[in-house]
Amino acid sequence: MYKDLEIVIVSLVQIGADNHYFQEPHPSGITPESGPQAGGTTLTITGTNLATGSKKDVQVSVGSQPCNVTEFGDEIVCITGPNSKVEAVKVTMNYGGTAISVPGQFSYSENPTVTKFLPVNSFSSGGRNITVTGTGFELIQSFSLVVYAERPEGGKTNLKMFDGKHVKRLNETTVVFSSPPILEDPENYNVTTIILMDHHRLVVKNESHSFAYVADPTFENFTNGIKQQVNKLINAKGSNLNKAMTIDEAQAFVGDEPCNIKTLTETDLYCEPPEVQPQPKKRQKRDTINNLPEFIVKFGLREWILGRVEYDTRVNDIPLNLILPLVLIPMIAIIVISITCYRRQSEQAEREYEKIKSQLEGLEESVRDRCKKEFTDLMIEMEDQTNDINEAGIPVLDYKTYTDRVFFLPSKDGEKDVMITGKLDIPEARRQTVEQALNQFSNLLNSKSFLINFIHTLENQREFSARAKVYFASLLTVALHGKLEYYTDIMRTLFLELMEQYVVAKNPKLMLRRSETVVERMLSNWMSICLYQYLKDNAGEPLYKLFKAIKHQVEKGPVDAVLKKAKYTLNDTGLLGDDVEYTQLTVNVYVQDGGTDSTPVKVLNCDTISQVKEKIIDQVYRNLPCSQWPKAESVVLEWRPGSTAQILSDLDLTSQRDGRWKRINTLMHYNVRDGATLILSKMGISQQPEDNQQDVPGERHALLEDENKVWHLVRPVDEIDEGKSKRGSVKEKERTKAITEIYLTRLLSVKGTLQQFVDNFFHSVLNSNHVVPPAVKYFFDFLDEQAEKHDIKDEDTIHIWKTNSLPLRFWVNILKNPHFIFDVHVHEVVDASLSVIAQTFMDACTRTEHKLSRDSPSNKLLYAKEISNYKKMVEDYYKGIRQMVPVSDQDMNTHLAEISRAHTDSLNTLVALHQLYQYTNKYYDEIINALEEDPAAQKMQLAFRLQQIAAALENKVTDL
Repeated sequence: MYKDLEIVIVSLVQIGADNHYFQEPHPSGITPESGPQAGGTTLTITGTNLATGSKKDVQVSVGSQPCNVTEFGDEIVCITGPNSKVEAVKVTMNYGGTAISVPGQFSYSENPTVTKFLPVNSFSSGGRNITVTGTGFELIQSFSLVVYAERPEGGKTNLKMFDGKHVKRLNETTVVFSSPPILEDPENYNVTTIILMDHHRLVVKNESHSFAYVADPTFENFTNGIKQQVNKLINAKGSNLNKAMTIDEAQAFVGDEPCNIKTLTETDLYCEPPEVQPQPKKRQKRDTINNLPEFIVKFGLREWILGRVEYDTRVNDIPLNLILPLVLIPMIAIIVISITCYRRQSEQAEREYEKIKSQLEGLEESVRDRCKKEFTDLMIEMEDQTNDINEAGIPVLDYKTYTDRVFFLPSKDGEKDVMITGKLDIPEARRQTVEQALNQFSNLLNSKSFLINFIHTLENQREFSARAKVYFASLLTVALHGKLEYYTDIMRTLFLELMEQYVVAKNPKLMLRRSETVVERMLSNWMSICLYQYLKDNAGEPLYKLFKAIKHQVEKGPVDAVLKKAKYTLNDTGLLGDDVEYTQLTVNVYVQDGGTDSTPVKVLNCDTISQVKEKIIDQVYRNLPCSQWPKAESVVLEWRPGSTAQILSDLDLTSQRDGRWKRINTLMHYNVRDGATLILSKMGISQQPEDNQQDVPGERHALLEDENKVWHLVRPVDEIDEGKSKRGSVKEKERTKAITEIYLTRLLSVKGTLQQFVDNFFHSVLNSNHVVPPAVKYFFDFLDEQAEKHDIKDEDTIHIWKTNSLPLRFWVNILKNPHFIFDVHVHEVVDASLSVIAQTFMDACTRTEHKLSRDSPSNKLLYAKEISNYKKMVEDYYKGIRQMVPVSDQDMNTHLAEISRAHTDSLNTLVALHQLYQYTNKYYDEIINALEEDPAAQKMQLAFRLQQIAAALENKVTDL
């Protein structure tokens, strides 16, 4: 019976086992569907009948890599292994040799990266929040911060590990770790901090250093264990307090209530305690003396109890009957004294007011008359300059004259500079040898290794001044003009070196502020070269119209020929303060040997004879280039009031005298009337003035000797004869003396008249929707690239670089010196107004907020309303250029090659090479030494080649 029962049981078990074995698993999907290449992703496979067989019967593969099964049941859980490349692979399950594909694919993605971490250190007690930023964090399921500390001990390595589990994931790119506590003496160990992301390990470090641990700070306990709280702040002393902790992270408590930390330095912590003394913590009440709260400092995970805090309650012990008399009696006394003083001062102020009022009444009539006159002047409109410009054209200089003036006119020799004259005194017998040697020197300059060594050597010499660097860079620009692509490459190389210096010194904003290096001047010249055609075709017209408009405004009113001050100007320091009476005249001018037709010219009766000559020349020769006009000193002006003739001159025997002073003659002095006939002739004509008007010998000499004692419209106040200064009463002088500010309305008058011309110029050069020179886009992109490379996020710094490289380096220079681009003569009074507009242009290009006050200069107040619009114009210009299509190196080189081809032949290249060689000759030994120490220069035998050139040119130098 028992045997039959056993057989039945065995059969049932066998049937159940057979039924279980023949279940067919059906996987339906995987979670997650992606993970890092390093592996370690916990992969969950879902489906039905997955618990078929046992755990050891199931193998899972992700692609070609096994996935270690950790959980077996209704869901299969496994840990992925590493994969050699980024790819999407199939997941396969194997049940006792039967392979089953899981629907979907698992994607191996690039391992996560860490781009930044802050802060960069922690105290050894840990607990500091470390914010780690990077990419690929969304792939990771498990984060941990692991610290390894190792040091050699007795020939073996003692390795210790500390694991930090406190992790907070903020988003897909940011994770916050809590630094784990480690050893008390981390400086004696080699500490490595690793972020473990699934199976991917990353050492926490940035470009300069790794994450570091430092020893915990130390605090001094309170004296006698109690801190008497008398002042508003509690001071805790110690050492290394801020080495790995900031004021925002540190915590302090008085009992259970926080003590607000105000200051944290290396040795001191100051915090503001609660106004009322808190109760001690409940756990401390048993062992607390006199029921005083403890002072606790908490840095991360560690706390320091420095003692107890006792508030000073002595003030509360003072009886109220003593406080009231001590406070109220002095207050009442102060109030009484203040009222008495106030009444006396009010009476005195009233007397002063009456006195001032009476003085103002005397000036009121004079001021009213002046205001009426200034208002009338304000209504005077400027003649239409546009028609004149269209008739005569814009006198843009040719390329050579333009570059000569920009590069060399500011030099110490000015117009006589050898680069402008182009004259080299080379004996004919030596000319061929010298030219061959200079051509060899040109080839040597085309060696980048030589030229970089050459420039560095010169800049290392103390006596190589800033002026010498500017001149050297200009010579180099002309010498290399035939290969502007190469010149640009040299400039770029030197510029990268300069930028590295400023970035390392942590003051990148100062770069390009001045032209104190060769490369900065090279940049100025490069911009001048690349923007010539743009000036000629686009920006030149509004700039020339602005110049002509200013010139017209200045000349329509009196201009003091001695003081260089004008009635109509934008410059308050160049404003003619006195009210000069004048009348506009139209004179008919005949030019000797210039035909029978006369030319009407508008002049003022207060103009000096030289001023009249200049206005006549300006009108008569307006269709010729200014460089071909005769000088005022080389012509004679003759007035024919009838049948007689009279030579007009600034100083002669008829000049008005007053003691040591002589007044320069004007048309009013000669009584020249409206419609008068004048004859302009060259100096040396046969006509002579009448005998009684000739300058006697010695008279002209005396005038020249006493030239500093001449005056035109306004005689210097401090030089008036003492006798005259005493005439008249003080009251009369006060009535006739003008209030200086009343004349500032003229500035507004001129500004309003010129406003459209100023706006047109600003729009022409600060509008990215118009034509933008390729050089500007190319260089601005280069600055943006370098800022990104050096991790410079400050937009102010990039804005300053762009401003210093174009607006302040080029446009301001052209604004102040229109004769650099136009064939014109710029008078000092016109230049003063141009300087105001140039300063406004500079202010518009800075991001600094201009705070105005009554003490602000007049030119700042003059354009205060427009400056914000101009600033926005600059910002939009920079943004517009950034959004433009980039200019490739190839396109830029093509553009530069076209400039070289078009203009190099017109430049004095040979003279530039000769002048450059003078620097080689002066610092010959230093240059040779630098070349011999440079391996690249040694390989190309550059020092030997320079020695050959020097030998060929030696005789030439001696001949010169």
